[in-house]
Amino acid sequence: MRLTTKGRYAVTAMLDLALHGGEGPVSLADISVRQEISLSYLEQLFSRLRRHQLVASVRGPGGGYRLSRSTDAIFISEVVDAVNESLDTTRCGNKGDCQKGEKCLTHHLWSDLSNQIHQFLSEISLADLMSKREIQDVAARQDRRQELEASETINTERLSDRAPV
Repeated sequence: MRLTTKGRYAVTAMLDLALHGGEGPVSLADISVRQEISLSYLEQLFSRLRRHQLVASVRGPGGGYRLSRSTDAIFISEVVDAVNESLDTTRCGNKGDCQKGEKCLTHHLWSDLSNQIHQFLSEISLADLMSKREIQDVAARQDRRQELEASETINTERLSDRAPV
């Protein structure tokens, strides 16, 4: 399976958005910090996700992104497809020209596997992932880490404001 970083990061970012979207629009900067994904990379991914109507942008102070549909109506396959990620496990890009312009002996096996993977991801919604205890635990840990880092930054700024010149 050739699921690259683009598809993995898109799913991770969408799950983060789903987990934090109840508090209002979520900034890409917050997702970037929590998930350790570069902000410029997230901007590229969210441009594609917006074009596929999976997210909507909210402008102005406190703006960011929100899901365009409920979490039980957004499936992982849609997210992967939106960022043009290939789930093809064949060597030939499913063209059937894997062996000197013709199908190889195992072409249909790998093609069927690609279809099974896509079908599997088509049956998993963001809501399904959000309901998993392991995911909730990881999200809680990430939130605590982000709050701690923000608190440390504020304390450092306060100390530097008081420092004698």
